[in-house]
Amino acid sequence: MKTLSSRIEIIQGDITKLDVDAIVNAANSSLLGGGGVDGAIHRAGGSEILEACKKIVSEQGGCQTGEAVITSAGNLLSKFVIHTVGPVWHGGKNGEHDKLASCYINSLQLAVINDCKSIAFPNISTGVYGYPKAQAAQIAVSTVSGFLSKNGEIEKVIFACFDEENYRLVQQQLDVLIMYS
Repeated sequence: MKTLSSRIEIIQGDITKLDVDAIVNAANSSLLGGGGVDGAIHRAGGSEILEACKKIVSEQGGCQTGEAVITSAGNLLSKFVIHTVGPVWHGGKNGEHDKLASCYINSLQLAVINDCKSIAFPNISTGVYGYPKAQAAQIAVSTVSGFLSKNGEIEKVIFACFDEENYRLVQQQLDVLIMYS
């Protein structure tokens, strides 16, 4: 099996352009599109994603914070979009850490269930939801690396950072991971 550090990579760029089995959407609970990465994925993927999300909403009433659902990827290069709802930052005293970690774990579990070998994550909750970027980077890297250390099914996880600050913070966490692995 590949080493943990060889299974994780980081890029700065547009997650909608990646050719992976699944990309993760930092969605809102309505699943009907919005701003940031959510809007970009819905625009790039086309109406097929929105229709699949509407079906999920009619069947189960949306998606709760920390949970994840999967749809086809429409016009995207990936096979699937995994929609997860990150927590809104309220000072860190309302279970935000556990809810953010759940976003990563539930997304990875859906990827495994759907035979995905590669998955790309955006920086969940660090935009309008206000999660402190350094804390979010630490949670993302530690949660994903913990999952990968116990599960060999996923061969590649990409952290697709939209901006320089998130890229730098995630890279710092990956450097620490590599140093201690």
